[in-house]
Amino acid sequence: MDWLTPPEIIEALGPFDLDPCAGCKQPWPTAARMISLPQDGLKENWIGRVWCNPPFGSETAAWLARCAAHGNAVALAFARTETAMFFESVWPKAAALLFLRGRPHFHRPDGKRAKGNSGGPIVLIAYGRGNAHRFLECGLDGMTVML
Repeated sequence: MDWLTPPEIIEALGPFDLDPCAGCKQPWPTAARMISLPQDGLKENWIGRVWCNPPFGSETAAWLARCAAHGNAVALAFARTETAMFFESVWPKAAALLFLRGRPHFHRPDGKRAKGNSGGPIVLIAYGRGNAHRFLECGLDGMTVML
């Protein structure tokens, strides 16, 4: 199931050049170029500033590794800071983390806000210093940690 990023997060952090894992039905743009299934955004060429709200679960690690390798990305993930994924692709490679206050409500493909929240704490991950500085200026409620 597609769970779309709340539009206020995109508005606060954008604009982005590429979203390699956009929802199949996306009522608002997340980037100038949006890749969705059946295309495989991991295999596509990434150019410019990337927004990445990857599939949550076992697939998240591959997306964060790709964001780290690209070096100019903002990713959204569960704040599972103790996991191998964080120790491999976040702690040593990210420029900053923005831990959002509370648990955001994602949206369904028709744009409607989900009744329930994300079910876990969410962190935004900045790859690249420019994205890290954007966290300090974006106005999203939370705590930024520069790495």
